[in-house]
Amino acid sequence: MHKSILPLLILLLLIPATVSAGITVVAFCPDPYLPHDPDEFIVLSGEGSLDGWTIRDNQATLSFPPGTRINGELVIARQAEAYKLTHGTYPDYEWEESTPAVPNVIREGRFILANAADEITLHYHDELRFEIAWPRDIRSREGQVHRIIDGEWNPRPFMIGQSDFSPLRVEGVSATLFVSPDSAYEVIEEAILSADHTILMSVYEFTHPGIADLIRDAHTRGVDVRILLEGGPVGGVSPEQTNLLSGLNRTGIPVDMMGSPGGERARYRFLHAKYLIIDGESVIITSENFKESGIPFSGFEGNRGWGVWIHDRRFADYFSMVYAEDAVGRDITPIMPLSITQEPQRISATAWRSRYAPIQIHDATVMPVISPDTSRLVPAMIAEATRSVEIQQAYIRNWTRNDPNPWLDEAVAAAHRGAHVRILLDATWYNIAGDNDNDEMVAFINAYAQQAGIPLEARLFDARRPGITKIHNKGVIVDGRAVLVSSINWNENSPMNNREAGVIIEHPDAAAYYLRVFNEDWRSGYQSRDSPVSERDWTKPAIATAMLIFFAGIIIGRRYLR
Repeated sequence: MHKSILPLLILLLLIPATVSAGITVVAFCPDPYLPHDPDEFIVLSGEGSLDGWTIRDNQATLSFPPGTRINGELVIARQAEAYKLTHGTYPDYEWEESTPAVPNVIREGRFILANAADEITLHYHDELRFEIAWPRDIRSREGQVHRIIDGEWNPRPFMIGQSDFSPLRVEGVSATLFVSPDSAYEVIEEAILSADHTILMSVYEFTHPGIADLIRDAHTRGVDVRILLEGGPVGGVSPEQTNLLSGLNRTGIPVDMMGSPGGERARYRFLHAKYLIIDGESVIITSENFKESGIPFSGFEGNRGWGVWIHDRRFADYFSMVYAEDAVGRDITPIMPLSITQEPQRISATAWRSRYAPIQIHDATVMPVISPDTSRLVPAMIAEATRSVEIQQAYIRNWTRNDPNPWLDEAVAAAHRGAHVRILLDATWYNIAGDNDNDEMVAFINAYAQQAGIPLEARLFDARRPGITKIHNKGVIVDGRAVLVSSINWNENSPMNNREAGVIIEHPDAAAYYLRVFNEDWRSGYQSRDSPVSERDWTKPAIATAMLIFFAGIIIGRRYLR
């Protein structure tokens, strides 16, 4: 054989493998929301020709017109018009003709993805290249888009219409740190007064008359104010909130609700974030709702919470994208203003001397944390702990009857590595009245720590302490260098199904500030005196890992969202 044609023959032999390399199924939705599922779809990813490729289920086959190529992702929907109704754009192909605007794939048989049990296989000629079946491989759920990320199916329950923001790391940032009840109102007041052009607010509940007055005044001086709230909070929308928002809306301020009862299916279980974007240049993030209990007037008692005002356009741009994504959708309903029945009333609160004034930090590194998109950053942060972890939460609950709380698991794992872990939970009556809530969780954590011989301790906060009415915080400090300020509760719903907002701040002064507050609260804590664990539970022989799984799997708590 002539040497000059040998490379050509080798290249020809490699062409089929090259053309078919990397093509696979990366997403599908067998059970969307529209009746009879005309908007179900499959997503392929890869590069090259689709000649010879087929998609099959238990009853039918889809193939592609000759010459079809893929370059990246390609969406094939059952009916293109239905897909557009759900997603706002057309797919690349459809398999049941609904519009001439979208080409058809070639269908043999009745191709319908069954909700309860079915399969998708991908073949190159007769060679099986991909296969997934449910319920064998995944658990199907109405509205869920099943996706594979880094080789894992469904690392988060991605629902139709949800966002998929990537992590962002911003260096060289300045910020104002504050805490509730001490200094939250004065910082938020300063931020709103500083606004020249725009204020974007995303919050779970809003009944604060003082903040409402500040917002109204900003609108009067020409600031473009927009408000987005949860439409169906736990317990319903209060008359106080209805009156307050109706009054703001009547002045010309747009007020929108996400997922109001009886409306379209909401993209998230709750819009539970609490943030303000000022002039597209800075962002306030807090653990507290815009209520007098969460952000009391200066000098009055209220919840313990943490907050931060990030002064950085890059960070604000990220949150502006999140707000823009959330504020548009079929689940967004403008408020219907009602006649105001009464003027907002200030709640009765006790005056006290604030301890912690806001402080400024510079040259910090910050990372936004958005649930459910990037909430995985929180357990990853704890997983890096080598010296200490401080956790202050309203409550901690297991995720499901069979799945332990992986965030708590990371904290326990840090203690096993030798890091000193302290967990402080709220002791308000509704968080200790049941059989499986904070007092049982604290008792169990301490019993486990004693049995395992690890530096881990949990306490309940004494609500009788002057100034602090309850712990509503959702904060973490790691190694005296990094802090989480957020709205994310430690249950399954909050990081996996809610829209939440937070930030990880890497700066020693930030860690020191919140640590001083935590330490004072910690000194007001106490351990639960009644352990729910019988002696024989702890004397069962087991390795540490098995004990951890047992420990984390025992506590099955009611799910609160305050």
